[in-house]
Amino acid sequence: MSQRITPPKTTKELMTRAESLAGFKLSNIAEKYAAQLPETLKLEKGWIGQFIEFILGASSGSLPQPDFPNLGIELKTIPIDETGKPLESTYVSVVHLINNQGETWENSLVKRKLNHVLWVPIISTKNLAIKDRVVATPLLWQPTPEQEATLRSDWEETMEKVMLGELGQLNSRFGQALQVRPKAANSKILTDAIGSDGEVIKTLPRGFYLRSNFTHSILKSLSY
Repeated sequence: MSQRITPPKTTKELMTRAESLAGFKLSNIAEKYAAQLPETLKLEKGWIGQFIEFILGASSGSLPQPDFPNLGIELKTIPIDETGKPLESTYVSVVHLINNQGETWENSLVKRKLNHVLWVPIISTKNLAIKDRVVATPLLWQPTPEQEATLRSDWEETMEKVMLGELGQLNSRFGQALQVRPKAANSKILTDAIGSDGEVIKTLPRGFYLRSNFTHSILKSLSY
């Protein structure tokens, strides 16, 4: 790909860039930017999101802040089917399993990431080749008071379990909007956490993910 694109100076400029992608196949967009589309995402799962970040001028990289720090906006690409339904949960951030004293919802990375989000849905129907996936209409979102209350409750209950060493209770059913899942390339990657007796143990890294039914409700509300 060509050299890095200048970050947008305003939200309007960001939206203009994002909306210019709507309706185009990834192959068309990749050709414009001289990018090589992967044949499969098995080894490059985050490629599409990183590509869209590049095109729109995101500047955060892997830093713990929104993708467009000067605008306070996070970018989330999300695969959807032809009816607009998300096909998977959406990664938000790592879960701090240790050294998390003093962390509150207000100063949490999850709140910073979800305070203002640019959703870029991509029609990714099953068996559709990567090159034929289509960018749908981008949508700008900020949580309603009710949505933030749900997110906050899930986050606080999760962090309570983490600090009490009750990681085993953070299963797939835990959380209305936010769920916790292992976040590692393989099972050999371990990190420190607090055990049930307050001792330091080794466990898989965890990540916060937005449930697909929650993101579906967001996309539907913004589409009207």
